[in-house]
Amino acid sequence: MSRQVSRPQVIELETFARLARAHTVLRRELEAEALAPRGLTMSDFDALLNLSKAEDNRLRRVDLVEALMLTPSGVTRLLEGLQEGGLVENVNCDDDARVTWARLTEEGAETIECVGATYAKRLQQLFGDRLEPDEVAQLSELLGKLPGVGAGDCAG
Repeated sequence: MSRQVSRPQVIELETFARLARAHTVLRRELEAEALAPRGLTMSDFDALLNLSKAEDNRLRRVDLVEALMLTPSGVTRLLEGLQEGGLVENVNCDDDARVTWARLTEEGAETIECVGATYAKRLQQLFGDRLEPDEVAQLSELLGKLPGVGAGDCAG
């Protein structure tokens, strides 16, 4: 049996390594320039963005667990920090006392609007400086074919 890695495996490993590195670099750039000045993390931004897109700006915690790909305790800690910052509040469900919603506050909505604009502008720069618009579309399409990344699977 040969100890060499076959060529297709090398390409897949290299592709994964590049994808992981790109994710890390882009995330650092976005956190440093768009989120950190507001005291937010990427997870904070993801939670606020999901809430801003939801009906009545609110979601059940279980829905945030799924959308953010965090554990229930991770979402609880995340929401506690956002509540302390005045960006999110708990709302009880009128129909089911067991259900608590996380809802974006007015300050949270203003924050996500402001940060979102900076975030989008920086993303456009990061991609636009290196890729043509059709290449960005192609990259998005290709990444959408990976497990958990399809159009219906993205949290943002």
